[in-house]
Amino acid sequence: MNKILLIIQREYLTRIRKKSFIIMSVLGPFIFAAYILIPMYFATREDTEEKTVVVIDDSKLFTEYSANGPTFVIPGTRYLKFKVVEGVPIETFRTGFEESGYYALLFIPSNILASASSLIYSTKQTSVEVTAYIKRAMENEIEHLKLSTHDIPDLEKIMAEVETNIQVKNIKWTRDGKTQESNTGVVMGVGYLAGMLIFFFIFFFGSQVMRGVIEEKVSRIIEVIVSSVRPFQLMMGKIIGVGLTGLTQFLIWVIFSLLLITGLKAAFFPELNRTPTEQVIASDLFEEPADNNAGEGINGEAPGGETPGNEAPGNEDADIATQIFASLKSINPGVMIGSFIFYFIFGYLLYAAMFAVIGSAVDNETDTQQMILPVILPLILGIYVMISAINNPDNALAFWFSIIPFTSPVVMMVRIPFGVPWWQVILSGTLLLATFLGMTWMAGKIYRTGILMYGKKNSYREIWKWLRYS
Repeated sequence: MNKILLIIQREYLTRIRKKSFIIMSVLGPFIFAAYILIPMYFATREDTEEKTVVVIDDSKLFTEYSANGPTFVIPGTRYLKFKVVEGVPIETFRTGFEESGYYALLFIPSNILASASSLIYSTKQTSVEVTAYIKRAMENEIEHLKLSTHDIPDLEKIMAEVETNIQVKNIKWTRDGKTQESNTGVVMGVGYLAGMLIFFFIFFFGSQVMRGVIEEKVSRIIEVIVSSVRPFQLMMGKIIGVGLTGLTQFLIWVIFSLLLITGLKAAFFPELNRTPTEQVIASDLFEEPADNNAGEGINGEAPGGETPGNEAPGNEDADIATQIFASLKSINPGVMIGSFIFYFIFGYLLYAAMFAVIGSAVDNETDTQQMILPVILPLILGIYVMISAINNPDNALAFWFSIIPFTSPVVMMVRIPFGVPWWQVILSGTLLLATFLGMTWMAGKIYRTGILMYGKKNSYREIWKWLRYS
């Protein structure tokens, strides 16, 4: 046992002193923080570039005429404006459009009701937001025009009353009856990140074990080492030492990532630190004071000038960020970190034993290419199943691949954020532990023979013979 501890100490200290370990330990928390905060930043960021869309309306259905000239019936936004031009062919704008200062040209044909199609011209790809806004606004206007042909009394009032915006929020019930707000997209992201990290750690640190065995074998240092320790002790010391290196790096990432995310959240998203009461007060500041005695406004508007269903400006972006952090709180960090550590340790030990066998069976890294595929194939298959499990974590495919030991470290980590029955986690963990013990016993028998074999390209048939040696 003392010899194994000495090997573990040597492997561990050698690797944590490397520049690559230090650099990745520093960069890792920033990568984690960026993974959480950058999508949130882009989700809450508003496009503030002013855009003017010139409109040629051959149908005349979307143009209103007044003393100030023709105007587009579709209202612009704070940063999106429309300008109607008449008597000017499209070809006039074809050359020099970029210098004109216009963002795009919207052409509405005369047969828009029959064709239900319009064209947007631009020298660059128009944004999804602009295209979606124009499409939605034109659809609403055409629907309104079609309804107006039926001579429905008070159509404007009816349309304003029936217009409704609905937000669907996911609420989870805990075992003690409490409620937690959740967001499927955020939970999917956490599960995907956890599964990919497990895959990355197992493959990266497992291949380090293989390379370490090959280097010692090629340099013939292994012959000196096995004169003092048994091959099994050497293999276990190397596997555990490299595994502790990966676990140390992961814990560094978790601790500093949490500190970094907390600090950046306080600096760039201060509204998320408000209590629910403070958030309500802040939202009220955007609203006009309503007259309690006033009735319904013109065209179905609510008192104060807000149409029903419209939220106060500026609240929507804050709500998105609030929902993201509320969803993160709904995921138990203790369960996630504990599960990650368990599946990383035993998933790594399982695959590291197989990587060590490959390293002992070859004389150089080039020869590993023909033997490594059967080892990493279950991991790659686990990635494909993981993508399916993100969309449906409770289907039969996700269940069985989260139980099978060779794929459970990746697939189970995707399912855990969604909530997995404890008996499934216990069954998966037990099978993984049992498979690790069996694989370690097999790897030890193969390792003791292959580590001293030189100058011969071995196959899986040859490895099977080593396994049967007494």
